[in-house]
Amino acid sequence: MNESIRRFNAFTGVFVPTLLSIFGVILFLRTGWVIGNTGLIEGIILITLAMSISFVTGLSLSSISTNKEVGVGGVYYIISRSLGLDIGGTIGIPLYISQAISVAFYLIGFAESLKGIFPNVPITIVATTVLILFTIIAYIGADFVMKLQIGIFIALIAGIMSFVLNPHFSLIKSNLIPHYMNGQNFWTVFAVFFPAVTGVTAGIAMSGELKNPKKAIPAGIISALLVSYVAYIFIAYKLACTAPYSILQQDTLVMVHNSVFPFLVYIGIWMATLSSALTFIVGAPRTLQALAFDGIVPSMLAATLGSKKEEPRAGILITYAIAQGILFLGSLNLVASIITMFFLITYAVTNLAATLYGLLKPPTYRPSFKVPWYISAYGVAGSYIVMFLINAGATALATILLLLLYGFLRRKQYKQAWGDIKTGILISIAKFALLKVNEKEQDPKEWRPNVLVFSGKPEERPYLVDFARFLSFNDGLISLVNILFHSKDENAETKRQEETKRLSEFIKKHKLDFFPKVIVTENGNDIFPIVAQSYGFGIVESNTALFGWGKNFQNQLRLIKSIKELTNLKKDVLILNFNATRGWGRKRNIDIWWGGRGGNFALMTFIAHTLKEHHEWKKSRIRIMRVVNSEEEGKIFEKAYRKLLKAARLDTEIKIILNKGKALRDLIKEHSLSSDLIILGLGVPEKGKETEIVENINLLTRDLPTTLFVRSMTPKDIWDIG
Repeated sequence: MNESIRRFNAFTGVFVPTLLSIFGVILFLRTGWVIGNTGLIEGIILITLAMSISFVTGLSLSSISTNKEVGVGGVYYIISRSLGLDIGGTIGIPLYISQAISVAFYLIGFAESLKGIFPNVPITIVATTVLILFTIIAYIGADFVMKLQIGIFIALIAGIMSFVLNPHFSLIKSNLIPHYMNGQNFWTVFAVFFPAVTGVTAGIAMSGELKNPKKAIPAGIISALLVSYVAYIFIAYKLACTAPYSILQQDTLVMVHNSVFPFLVYIGIWMATLSSALTFIVGAPRTLQALAFDGIVPSMLAATLGSKKEEPRAGILITYAIAQGILFLGSLNLVASIITMFFLITYAVTNLAATLYGLLKPPTYRPSFKVPWYISAYGVAGSYIVMFLINAGATALATILLLLLYGFLRRKQYKQAWGDIKTGILISIAKFALLKVNEKEQDPKEWRPNVLVFSGKPEERPYLVDFARFLSFNDGLISLVNILFHSKDENAETKRQEETKRLSEFIKKHKLDFFPKVIVTENGNDIFPIVAQSYGFGIVESNTALFGWGKNFQNQLRLIKSIKELTNLKKDVLILNFNATRGWGRKRNIDIWWGGRGGNFALMTFIAHTLKEHHEWKKSRIRIMRVVNSEEEGKIFEKAYRKLLKAARLDTEIKIILNKGKALRDLIKEHSLSSDLIILGLGVPEKGKETEIVENINLLTRDLPTTLFVRSMTPKDIWDIG
């Protein structure tokens, strides 16, 4: 934003637009009708409730605006920079529409006031004529509008004083209590009155053109709201003194007919309605312009069309079109109710942003104007409760439409150059959940794999990514780990950040629910155990390490040497020997070869059944392959495990293989050569025998289908049979 266009102060840029919007059509043409229906007591309650929601919203806006630079777009700018572009756009679009509708609202009020002098005046034609004139004025520039508003402000005050100074000071007792007309109640009257206090959004619509928005917004909004509240209460009292409720209900020009100088009230009405219309026809296009700058709506809508002061002329023309369409409705009360719902939604979300900032207290939130979170929370609750009380059906429909709009904007995945409070919300939720989980001792029945996948560059080992994807289907936590080596001359942090970005892009591209982790080290000795024991939070720490077996003998040897340290740390170890020729086969057969000892059986079975729950393996069958030395041993084993599998509700076959002196490798080839995945247990390597183990694994897996070796060290109970 060009600094040369920041030309308004708190008085001209905030206080006057806010007060002119509040001292508008409702003040002169509907406050008498409100008191005629509600009576003075309920009327004061109604005004106080409406003002309190608006006042709290003003406090929330002031707090946020003193924490960060406020640019073009007013309320939209604040919400989008606090809650993100998706939520900002969700609120910004209806906010703009409500501001554009407000132009028509005030022009209908202006045309209606003319009926006191010209009873047969056509409201739509008069309002349209003025709309065209105001569009031309706004097209010329905001400077001209602001100069007009000072004169309008003076005329407005003169009109109010002409009514206030009338000789009626004795309260009419019947006006104390409510006398609702047919079809009216407290909340329908509230819906008509509420647009009177929506000037808080008009007051910061010019935020991008304020000299010092951090000071101007709080000072201008709060002072305008306090002045207007006192004025409305006093005018309500004067109306209750001026005429009986029946006249207040029927005579929309009651303030004119009971003033010292009626022509001043007429001028006040005209100035109030026209100035409010001017305020919104200038402010609304700036909201649209901000939406266009952020890419929420097409960029052409931000076009200045040759304006040297960056006036949003394209937005002005669109605002004209919307207002013109609304003018054909012609009903002031109907348009007021529509505006009320839109503004209450905006107020609710604005207060929500301030509430979240106050609760989460992010380090960057240091407003000079501080508001307790519970005050802003009142604005959230008050806005939504009032919406439901006014019209529950319309509120539900509006909420659904906003959720659909949010979903649409969320899918577009806007890139923004600033952080927002949503990250803080998620971190706070994660912290709360982690602390709660950490309070409880882990139940073996609730065990889930928290797997470190030592994938290196995942593009080079896609089979490890696939296997991790299958495992994560059952609520597992998966982290892709890439270990990089660097020299002393290299910047380790730069290297780590670059690789983390590439790893994150890989995860995003393949739509994986994984976490990226990059380790940069000068020395790779003992790196696997170091990473495994340092990764995680409290009880939610890594419990499983997944490796690819690969073809390099030295890497295989280093991996086997690491197993002992990993098992000492109570980490489960999975080693996948992927058959590149056969891949995952048809994903129909999984064979678990269990020797009866070693404590690996629970994890082996868990992995097999987790794979089966994945949609790619759902047609697979699981077989437990048990080698026995005698038929009697086989019968005992089969009977015991059939009973156990039935109790555990696990769909698993049992195959007993009688050992007739053949080597394990030969038995596996004989019975599982056509399988798609073989799962084998792995013992803890004895020191000094690592080379022999590597050679045995290579010999065992030669020509076999894809094979997974499992070394389990943590207690887990997948049976859950009570």
